[in-house]
Amino acid sequence: MIKLTGDYKKRPIRFLDIWQKQGWRMKVYGVAFQGEQPREELVATAKTLALQTVPFPAVNEDRYGVGFIGVHDGKDADFIFIDWWSNENELNHHVYVSKHGAKPQFAYCTPKGLIACTWDIKVLNFERDCWVTAVLDNPSGNPDIEQYLQCHMSEDI
Repeated sequence: MIKLTGDYKKRPIRFLDIWQKQGWRMKVYGVAFQGEQPREELVATAKTLALQTVPFPAVNEDRYGVGFIGVHDGKDADFIFIDWWSNENELNHHVYVSKHGAKPQFAYCTPKGLIACTWDIKVLNFERDCWVTAVLDNPSGNPDIEQYLQCHMSEDI
């Protein structure tokens, strides 16, 4: 029988900003086990990892230069996920994990099969819905990247 280490605790998921760098525009989300937002050093590390992960150029015939970054300041481990949209409806997803501690050392773990924790999946689902509404099934009949970028999530899950 599986034994849980504690009761489920809601965590704040907060939209932090839209980060723009080298043609990329990425929504940045923070999730925190304690407090309202992840530590600033984790957010800075996530942006550095994003530049090492995303392809260049940001925009081409099948890539839009938009996506999102999740920074999860967790209980036992810290997670960073970097996602971008391509080929109309495909999400590219990369995950990095570090043991929770004073000096994070993130390891790339996507090839190991880890996708996300339950809180991070909420961000993925929310972003999927934003993409469908603003781009794939926009009532105007035209994809609207700006509308997608203005769709933000901030709630306790």
